[in-house]
Amino acid sequence: MRQRAQFGGPSVEKMLGALPVVADFCTRLRIRELIDAACPVRDLADLTHGQVIEALVTNRLTSPAPLVHVQQWARDWAVEEGLGIDPALLNDDRIGRALDAIAPHLDHLVGSVGLAAIEAFGIETSRMHWDMTSISLHGDYEQAEEGFARPRYGHPKDRRPDLKQIQAGIAVTGDGAIPVFARAFDGGAGEVGQVVGAMKQLQRLASARRLLMIGDSKLISYGNLAAMDAGRVSFIAPASKTYVPAGDLAGLALKQATAVDYTAQRDAGKAADQRSSWHVLEAEEAMTLAGPLKSDPVVSVRRVFVHSSARAQAASNARTLKLSRAREDLERLGRGLGSRHYPDAGKVTDRVAVIAKQRRVAAYLRTTIGTDAGTGKPTLTWEFDQTAIDAEAATDGWYALLTNLAPEQADAVQVLLLYKKQEAVERRYAAFKGPLAVTTLYLKNNRRIAALITVICLALLIFCLVERQVRQALATHGQSKVNGLYAGRPAIPTGNLIFRALATLRIIPGSGTAPPIILQPTPAQINLLDLLGVDPRDLR
Repeated sequence: MRQRAQFGGPSVEKMLGALPVVADFCTRLRIRELIDAACPVRDLADLTHGQVIEALVTNRLTSPAPLVHVQQWARDWAVEEGLGIDPALLNDDRIGRALDAIAPHLDHLVGSVGLAAIEAFGIETSRMHWDMTSISLHGDYEQAEEGFARPRYGHPKDRRPDLKQIQAGIAVTGDGAIPVFARAFDGGAGEVGQVVGAMKQLQRLASARRLLMIGDSKLISYGNLAAMDAGRVSFIAPASKTYVPAGDLAGLALKQATAVDYTAQRDAGKAADQRSSWHVLEAEEAMTLAGPLKSDPVVSVRRVFVHSSARAQAASNARTLKLSRAREDLERLGRGLGSRHYPDAGKVTDRVAVIAKQRRVAAYLRTTIGTDAGTGKPTLTWEFDQTAIDAEAATDGWYALLTNLAPEQADAVQVLLLYKKQEAVERRYAAFKGPLAVTTLYLKNNRRIAALITVICLALLIFCLVERQVRQALATHGQSKVNGLYAGRPAIPTGNLIFRALATLRIIPGSGTAPPIILQPTPAQINLLDLLGVDPRDLR
């Protein structure tokens, strides 16, 4: 006879997951100590602001949830055992007050924690990769508080122009792609205008080392390049067509370029003849940029022209597709001449303009629009200018990198290889909006938004440090993979895989004189904890 299930009381077990790891890294980064020094509380307070922020960082890394659910998360997880915090104290009001308190000190805290990370983990900071992204916001935020990043409409990366946004910029090190610097910016701030401020902060982190700053095309402007040149900061960034027009690219010959021994990650499993190829060709003369004033110094930079076969193929495919679609639209228009939709030449002209704009073929679409004298119907003849198409095709796959590195510091091949490491910052943004669950935000005011973005960036810092430490520990044993890390198979450790593997750790809280009991970890979890140098039994 089948047994009937019974209802029982709630389980005494709590989730432990990666909480001991996060607590250990928070201590090594001195997060609580630095925040409490900058934002002290009264002696009678139950929690310091540092404790609350540590709890929020831990929440982002173990089970990211909206702020209104943090208290419940703390009850379900071993926050009391792992962080020494009573879950009942982590209510919405206390979290909001902690965010308000740290908001005026964000630059100081980010810089201090970044320096602590560099010192504690021995991070090399001579090369930094800089980029910005947008974070969409729910809410109007009409009364934005001065002194903090203001929500505004802009050009969001998630293509939600109906929502206001805040922008976030991070700089990651070439050593392990560690985000040692982060800052929130106005939603409508131009990326070009934020480079100098970020550069000065990165110089402080780089200390006496000469800094190499790598970024996207927004890094390039006369003001930015002049400031970096004057500050003895090296840079590498791609040039937009404003600085290197298409005509400069069209005259380049691939047979004169040097092949680069580089394999993109997406091509790692492909046969050699199916992989993308790269070639470089350095301009014989330096390019000079003059400032708006006669007294402004002239900035001289090297141009390294790069050809990517993948880019060339993508450009060719895109052009073929848009020409095909434009041709279909124009043929459909031709069949409808004289109809109620296109009764005269004016309507036809309007429609041709729409097609040219939507299909992006204005550069090579040639049309003649008139009216038939006999019928009074509009007429249309059109063609694609093959000369214009060929001129554009000549630039397919080519782009230019600008740098002030001397040839003896990095030749053309080395310049490209250094720039190719820019994907590190893009990979960190993927974690920022993925495992750390930063998508759309809704908070009371922009003061708290700026503070929460900084909290999330602190979580991202720990996320990346954990990945780096596991990989470095493996390397000392001549290994690169952790057994059983992915679907029971060996895998290269990423922050996401590490935190997922540790997520199932559970603990039974202690009672009276009985200590807490951690349920037996799996072999993969024991291995990861050993590599990280963390003993989960050492609770706060």
